[in-house]
Amino acid sequence: MASSIAPAPVIPGRITADALSKILLNPSESNKVAVIDVRGEDHIGGHILSSMHVPSNTLDHAIPSLIRKLSDKEIVIFHCALSQVRGPKAAAQYMRERHRLLGPQGAGRGDVGKTLVKSKVRSEATEGGASDSKNGEWVDEGTAEEKGEESKLKEQKVYVLDKGFEGWQEVYGRDKRLTENWSEELWQSW
Repeated sequence: MASSIAPAPVIPGRITADALSKILLNPSESNKVAVIDVRGEDHIGGHILSSMHVPSNTLDHAIPSLIRKLSDKEIVIFHCALSQVRGPKAAAQYMRERHRLLGPQGAGRGDVGKTLVKSKVRSEATEGGASDSKNGEWVDEGTAEEKGEESKLKEQKVYVLDKGFEGWQEVYGRDKRLTENWSEELWQSW
């Protein structure tokens, strides 16, 4: 029997450095975006201002925490040095895990979301509170959105920074509004 749940998308879109810079420089938009830098030992010579450094070798443990921390963000952008391997892989891993935990578009209908809803129903029944369950069966209460309330979980768009930090620093390395701790000596062509 085939599952009726569609797999999470695993190919994140791309965003240019120019598009990201416009978002970061717009005060009403900048708080809606999170930039995740997954470079490891090559995380030297500068970084995008306000980015979070989460080395790719820590992602297996860091992603569940990232999903919670970034729940209020509308856009999450991953990058590494060139955004050819680590950045896209991290973005895809984040998207799959977010889908698994929260369901499509973060609607709280994923494996963990359903378990939490059902656990709540179960605890209400055992405490003598009102419950829709019959004979101790668990029921799915639905999401807040289905009940006509505003969902606390936001849909997120996940992107990979085109050309990675190397492409970013070529244009914005000297711009202190966008780049922090940039070292020109490290980025000069030999």
